[in-house]
Amino acid sequence: MNENLCVRKAVPADVPIILGLIKELAEYEKLVHELKTTEQDLHQILFGDNSFVEVLIAEYNSQVVGYALFFHNFSTFVGKPGLYLEDLYVKPELRSKGIGKTLLEKIISIAKERNCGRVEWSVLDWNTSAIEFYKSRGAISLDEWTIFRLTEDKF
Repeated sequence: MNENLCVRKAVPADVPIILGLIKELAEYEKLVHELKTTEQDLHQILFGDNSFVEVLIAEYNSQVVGYALFFHNFSTFVGKPGLYLEDLYVKPELRSKGIGKTLLEKIISIAKERNCGRVEWSVLDWNTSAIEFYKSRGAISLDEWTIFRLTEDKF
């Protein structure tokens, strides 16, 4: 691993930084209009009594430059838990330095430690650089599956 790169678990003091990175990701993905998360929301879900979401922080030269946010899911077919990688983000100016690869490798390591059967995530179809990055790591696209979503206003 690059000696300038450190990946660590997030702590409560990181919440404002995490929210800032989430905002950057929303801008990159052209989804700012969907962003509703607050620091209070993140603090509760990451560090509250019923927390079930985890974040890894990537620091390069002691500066926060990216993050990975993930949580457990379950596969009835595999019969094991899995990890769902909700966000993997590295600041654009620091891509191609192995930061994203290191974050993904850490997620995979955590999945192995926890006896998970899968690591899964979604990628926007226009994000060809991310798609190529994931394919280069051996990930396969599940093109036969369609994601469905119900939002609060439809509950």
